[in-house]
Amino acid sequence: MKGKNTPNFFTQRREGAKDKKNSASFFASPRLCVRCFPVLLFFFVLLALSGCSSAPKKPTEIFTERNTAASQLDLANHTANRGRYEDALRILEGARLLAVGTDDPPLRIKTSISRGNILFSLGRSTEAFAEWESAEAEGESSGQPVLAALARICTIRSKLVLLSGEAGGTDAAVEEFKTRLGLEMAAVRSEPNYTALGNIALGLAEKQMKNWAEAESAVRKALSFHENNFLLEDAAYDWFLIASIRSVAGNYDAALEALGTAIRFDRRAENGFGLASSWQAMGDVYQKAGRMEEAQSAWSRAAEIYRAIGLEDRAEKLER
Repeated sequence: MKGKNTPNFFTQRREGAKDKKNSASFFASPRLCVRCFPVLLFFFVLLALSGCSSAPKKPTEIFTERNTAASQLDLANHTANRGRYEDALRILEGARLLAVGTDDPPLRIKTSISRGNILFSLGRSTEAFAEWESAEAEGESSGQPVLAALARICTIRSKLVLLSGEAGGTDAAVEEFKTRLGLEMAAVRSEPNYTALGNIALGLAEKQMKNWAEAESAVRKALSFHENNFLLEDAAYDWFLIASIRSVAGNYDAALEALGTAIRFDRRAENGFGLASSWQAMGDVYQKAGRMEEAQSAWSRAAEIYRAIGLEDRAEKLER
């Protein structure tokens, strides 16, 4: 109101003052002065009120770029969950630049952790471990111990995945990882979603040691949190991992049942990548059970889904 109305009011007064006759009559007329005084008084009261009560207040802190970074981070994670890892990395780059530009420690750490996850999924494990190490160091130096612990959980989980491909002589290493996981899970106990990730890693450790019941029990703790919070994609992955535990244990029918449940969750989430992965795994289990016709049917369905979501290379690998 002040910026809009004030110039017009005083312009009118200046234009009246240009003509001496008009100017004299303007100031000399008692009747006009008596009539103008209440108007002037009312006007300045409005100005005072405008300055005191209705003027926009400046925010004490601005979150525009950090909110944008958080949104881009969510989108990158969602894209990675769809199997589009290269696209996810490109999206994450924008989030990372905003996190660094605003010098926000939690966002810097989270973008590093997510980048490590995506790089590991691409098979670039050396780069992934470097990202998690960077995230851990940032967490420790910036007073973010929970996020530092999360970075270490990601590191342990991925080392367990790599360890699963090695034969023999791993029990001591797995026991060490289990001990470390216990410490890290105590650090993240205030964050249920991080605790769920810790339980997933614990399940992998128990699976590596062939403790099938303990492995499934650990994963089911994560599953309980994911199902109760309607995290459909995460719940689907939990069932996928339970199927893997059962399959390695030789319990093929139960593994197929778990994969069927994973497929139902991924259908609800419209997660084509999860669906294709579960159908592919179902084909693998059928093959192990000696049911080749059903295996071929499951692989064919997986390839069809991969192709529909634009992952032609995965479809071609299944069809070779």
